[in-house]
Amino acid sequence: MNTSFLTILLMGSLLLFDFSSSSDWAGWEIENDVVMGGKSTSKLTRNEAGNAVFTGDVSLKNNGGFASMQYHFAPKNVGGYDKACIRLKGDGKDYQFRIKSNLQERASYIYNFETSGEWQTIEIPLNKMEPTFRGNKLDLPNFNADKIQEIRFLIGNGKAENFRLEIDKIELQ
Repeated sequence: MNTSFLTILLMGSLLLFDFSSSSDWAGWEIENDVVMGGKSTSKLTRNEAGNAVFTGDVSLKNNGGFASMQYHFAPKNVGGYDKACIRLKGDGKDYQFRIKSNLQERASYIYNFETSGEWQTIEIPLNKMEPTFRGNKLDLPNFNADKIQEIRFLIGNGKAENFRLEIDKIELQ
């Protein structure tokens, strides 16, 4: 048995957020392109199952084009974990999962994923998350930090569209 597999086996998973078992969502915030003059709108609600439902309309007006929901928290040690596992149900559209190791960093590390319209578990290799800033890929290595302090979901497919993303939980394995 190799050492990294044994480490993960002993560590289990690191729960970042379980919407249906938490009543405190205060750390979650909406951030849309209005911070740059855009006109996109979105909201975060709880459905009857207790899951997060992120809905809205992406607008391209005033050079806009994205909607996002973010969660800031005290730094979490992620050494030894190699993937994010997110249980969600999308609307068949593409989304981004983003992380930051430090809130003062300009770069976000992103991974694009496609939703199927059904419940699915998206598995995201952390070392495949690419550094970007304002939509531009940076000439930096992929994510390799030992801590994170922000997670975010973003939709910005270059077109005006409405969206719906239901999220159950987010964890690292």
